[in-house]
Amino acid sequence: MKTTSRLPVAVNAALITLMWTINAHAASTNKVFISKIGIFIFLGFCALVLVVQLIPAMMTLYGMLKGVTKEQEKAASRVRGH
Repeated sequence: MKTTSRLPVAVNAALITLMWTINAHAASTNKVFISKIGIFIFLGFCALVLVVQLIPAMMTLYGMLKGVTKEQEKAASRVRGH
């Protein structure tokens, strides 16, 4: 004879009841929030942060490329000198 616990059945019943009644306590979605100026200020601030971070990155990239080309010129002049 197989004995089973009634606890999983009770837990499942409680969860189903909670899921069924949760919509009764949900917030109303009838109100639409329009904050155009706030969103534009936030996006402008994000763009400003992005640009401020790109300036040093571009300067570093320029310096690295400049260093690489100088190294190639030095290597080429050493070969010609011998």
